[in-house]
Amino acid sequence: MKKIMNKAVIGLCFALLFGISGCSRQQSDWEKTRAANTTDSYEQFIRKYPSGEFTAQAQARVKELYEERDWQKARDADTQEAYQAFLKQYPEGKWTEEARIRVENFTLAQAPSSATPAGAETANTPGNPPAGNTTAPAPGSAAAPPAAAVPAPTASPPKPAKPAATAGFYGIQLGAFKSSADAANRRWANLDKTYPKLLEGLTPTVSPKKSATGTLYRLQVAGLTEKHARAICNSLKANSQACVLILPAHQ
Repeated sequence: MKKIMNKAVIGLCFALLFGISGCSRQQSDWEKTRAANTTDSYEQFIRKYPSGEFTAQAQARVKELYEERDWQKARDADTQEAYQAFLKQYPEGKWTEEARIRVENFTLAQAPSSATPAGAETANTPGNPPAGNTTAPAPGSAAAPPAAAVPAPTASPPKPAKPAATAGFYGIQLGAFKSSADAANRRWANLDKTYPKLLEGLTPTVSPKKSATGTLYRLQVAGLTEKHARAICNSLKANSQACVLILPAHQ
């Protein structure tokens, strides 16, 4: 009986030592995985410890790293299609709101096509001879009595081309938010704190826009010269911040 109890105690001790050793090994592997911080290292850890203590953390980190990778690809492409593809893949991710902002900015930035000048379709086209062109009388025919000379109308000097936009009527859009106007206000507070000199003296507005998927709250600043608006957007884009120029026709 005493021998049986001794064997049981020894077995229990070995089991405890094995468990402690296993935990120690998993902890060590987890620390190495975190130090590597790559999708491959986390996926290897998950395969080795499918139900381990740190498996859930590893799975979450893999998802974050893949999203970071795909977000960087979308930013490098910097097209509306790239951001829309990102949104389709990550509808509730870390960069989802930023991707929506950039899609809305691309939509807003699409300038209307230029209209054809009035009368351009009929001027000097077949069947419409130039004004003032007369047909000479046929040989042998009686000459028509001379008509009273009518002075040709004096052509008025061409009007100067109208500038594409008047100074003071440009704007910028700094984001579009689905959640609420508060999200747009928080965005402005963050930008104003980060770029105080660039945005000094500007007054933002939150402009709601209804769409098929809900209301977008657009963070905008109006009443800028074209030069000022472009300078702000260029500076923000250089720092990976969303910004699009609002043309006068869109205000």
